[in-house]
Amino acid sequence: MKRKVFLSISVMILIALFANTTPNVYGFAPPRSYFQIKIYQLKDKDQEERVDKFLQQAYLPALHRAGIGKVGVFKQIGNDTAAIRRVYVLIPFKSMDQFTKLPEILAKDNQYLTDGKNYIDAVYDDPPYQRIESILLQAFTGMPGVDIPQLKGPKSEQIYELRSYEGASEKIYDNKVKMFNDGDEIGLFKRLGFNAVFYAEVVSGSHMPNLMYMTSFENMASHDAHWKSFGDDPVWKKLVAMPEYQHNVSHADIMLLHPAEYSDL
Repeated sequence: MKRKVFLSISVMILIALFANTTPNVYGFAPPRSYFQIKIYQLKDKDQEERVDKFLQQAYLPALHRAGIGKVGVFKQIGNDTAAIRRVYVLIPFKSMDQFTKLPEILAKDNQYLTDGKNYIDAVYDDPPYQRIESILLQAFTGMPGVDIPQLKGPKSEQIYELRSYEGASEKIYDNKVKMFNDGDEIGLFKRLGFNAVFYAEVVSGSHMPNLMYMTSFENMASHDAHWKSFGDDPVWKKLVAMPEYQHNVSHADIMLLHPAEYSDL
């Protein structure tokens, strides 16, 4: 009896190992994570400082207590002079269930309610932000989770590049996703050292159908050098010239971001 139990446990361990480390081997694939990108739109420095204080002192600690890992907080380069300032918050979720239950968990977190009181209880004529945009995403099969970049330079110099690619139709958009997964555009980025954080399909957002991905660099010089190597790479030249991958992006948005000093990424 003990031997049967031992064998059963051993088989379960092996299944778990294959499921977590080897996509599509023996029918197992690691689960695809979900992400939320919250974009705070702010009118001035005062609102930016209030949102920063809330995120740093209340929101990120509460997310960590709720079992959510590394949370990224980013600001656009040139944010200080922009007509509308933006703060980007990248939140990883292990499942859709974790995402849907988060508001209930936060509502019961007394430490969060105390630490975030100035933000949470703001009055109608003195709000801490203008609007919040929320984008829900699911990771690509080719990279089903978040990777934490190992950048060594000061955060003030680091560059996180967030890209959004829209397709002219759902079918055309699916073709671009296939280009990343089956065409191994993800592998090309990895080989060239782009320090990708995630690649994901937008499940719900204001611009659809589209995908988004984020890469990271030590500084702007590194950013420029990496993109030059990408454009010159023979594998990319061959991939982008393939007839099946033509005209699969109708619009692209590129956001160059710095991490906030308190960002986990």
